[in-house]
Amino acid sequence: MAVETSPDHRFDGTASAAVKRSEVFTKLLQKSSWRRVFYERLTEPLHLNLLSLPILLFGSYRTKIAFDLVIRQHFAYGLLRAADVAKDMGLRSVTVVEFGVAAGAGLLNLCKIAGRLEEVTGVKFIIVGFDTGSGMPPPMDYRDHPELYQRGDFPMDRERLLSSLPANAKVILGPLSETAVEFRKELTSDAPLCFVSIDVDYYSSARDALLLLGDPDPTKYLPMTMVYLDDVVVENHNKWCGELLAINEFNDAHSLRKIEPDAFLRVRRIFKHPQWLDQIFFLHVFDHPIRQRLDPVRSTHVLPNPFFK
Repeated sequence: MAVETSPDHRFDGTASAAVKRSEVFTKLLQKSSWRRVFYERLTEPLHLNLLSLPILLFGSYRTKIAFDLVIRQHFAYGLLRAADVAKDMGLRSVTVVEFGVAAGAGLLNLCKIAGRLEEVTGVKFIIVGFDTGSGMPPPMDYRDHPELYQRGDFPMDRERLLSSLPANAKVILGPLSETAVEFRKELTSDAPLCFVSIDVDYYSSARDALLLLGDPDPTKYLPMTMVYLDDVVVENHNKWCGELLAINEFNDAHSLRKIEPDAFLRVRRIFKHPQWLDQIFFLHVFDHPIRQRLDPVRSTHVLPNPFFK
C-alpha cells in the first residue's frame, strides 16, 4: 500500500473575508456552474435568494452552510453534521475519506472546509484520499458502465497535489481491494470514520471501497456514518450497475450494517432543489454500542398534554 504524505503545513486560517468570498465568485465564472445555478438556485423563493447575498458577505460559516453558500455543499453539510455529532459524543477527532481523488480538487476542498469547521466546532479532522494515482482501471463488464468510462480517465498530478495538502491529509495509492481493507486497521474509536465520499464511477471500485465499512469493530464508525455517492445522479446509473449495485450487495452481505438514503434531508434544508440532497446516504451501524444499549441512561421522557384541565 503506497501512502503519499503531505508537507507539514495547513491552510491559512487568517485569510481575509474577501479572499474567502472570492471562491464563490470564481466558481460562478465557470460555465458549467450556471446550469446548476439556474435549475437549483433561481427556482427557489426570491426572498431566500435575496437573503443569501448579505449572508455570503457577512454571515457566519454555519449560516453559509445552511444557505448552501460553501463550495461543494455536500462536503460542508456532511462535515459540519459529523463534527456536531462527534462533539456530542465527547470525541475530539474524526476521520473523513474520499474515494476517487483524481485531480484532487475535491480533496483540497475537503481540507479547506475541515480547517474552517475545526475553528467553528473544535473537532479535528483526519482526511484521507484513495486513488490508483494513474487514472481509472479497465472496466470489468457492463456493471462498470464502459459506455461512460474507460481506462486512464481522471489521472492525478501527484506532485502538485501532494505539495498542496495540509498536514492532516494524505493520499493512499493502490487498488481499493487492498488499500481499503488495510486502512481499516488504522481507524480507531478515538477518531472514527464520520464521512465517506464515493466518486469512483465503477461498480467494481465502489464494491471495493465499501470494504472500508466492514470492520468488525463498530466503534471505528459513528453510529450513523454519512456516505456521499457522487455518480448515482447520472442517467445511465441504476441499481443493477455502478455504485447503487455495490450498495445493495453491501446491504445483503451485512446484517447489522445498512446503507440507505437520508430520506428527509430535503425537508430539513432551507433550499429544497439542490441535486446533492439525493446523494446523501447513511451507514447505519446497528452493532455500535450506542445502538445496542438497552438499559436506561437518562431520565424518562414525559410528554405534556395541553388538553388536560
